[in-house]
Parts: sequence; structure tokens; C-alpha cells
Amino acid sequence: MRPLLTLAAALFAAAAALPAADFTGIWIGQLPGRNNTFTDIAFQFEHKGAQLTGKLYGDYSSSPIVKGTVSGDLLTFTVATIEQAGNEINESIVRFTGKLVNGELELTRDRESSTRAGSGGVVQIRPNTSRVMFRLKKLL
Repeated sequence: MRPLLTLAAALFAAAAALPAADFTGIWIGQLPGRNNTFTDIAFQFEHKGAQLTGKLYGDYSSSPIVKGTVSGDLLTFTVATIEQAGNEINESIVRFTGKLVNGELELTRDRESSTRAGSGGVVQIRPNTSRVMFRLKKLL
């Protein structure tokens, strides 16, 4: 029984010593949209300890990561974006959460809030459009 406990303790110590995922680099993918369309998206991450910084790159703009954290193979970050919806320009706060799975980053995007850039009025978010799931592959 004692050798089994020693082996279990050694395995636990080895697992605790495994390095956490490193998200530093450029990650690319496609964000699903309405009517079965996709938008190319890229993230440039800088990962140091529990802190995540970087930028989101879309077709026409880029937005810095406002606050980002990493815990093991899980990450959470928020981006403030400017989007055009018809004749309106909206400022949106978008939260991304995800984890590393088989070398790919599985992310969920949740639109937390959206306001009109000019008036500051609240924008109604369409039902079933605030949460989107997608995958990214590491480019560099």
C-alpha cells in the first residue's frame, strides 16, 4: 500500500509542475455571423503569468484587450469595440472566455453591452445573437 501512495504523490507533484498553457502569439479563425456568413478574426496575445494583453483584429479595425486573465488552460478577456449597425455607430463591450483543447482555442463570445456612440443610448441586442462559440488556431 505504501508504494502505491508514494506513486500517487509523485504523480500529483509531477502534474502540479506541468507548465500552464502559453497563449502568447497570433491566433486566427472565423467568427460565425448571421445568414451562415463568417468574418475572419485574429487575436494577438501576450501572456505573462496570470495576465493576458493584446489585440483583436477584424476586417476593418482592431481593438485592444481591456482586461485579460489566464488560469491554467482557461482564459477570459474583454474587448471594447466600435461597430457599425446600419446608420448607427455602436460601442460594445464583448467578453471572451475559452480554453485550450487539442492545440486549438475554443472561445465563447458574449456581448455584455452596447451603446450608441453619439447619444450613449442603450442598444437592444437581438435575441440569440449575444453568445457565439468558435475556434482559433495558432498561427505564430
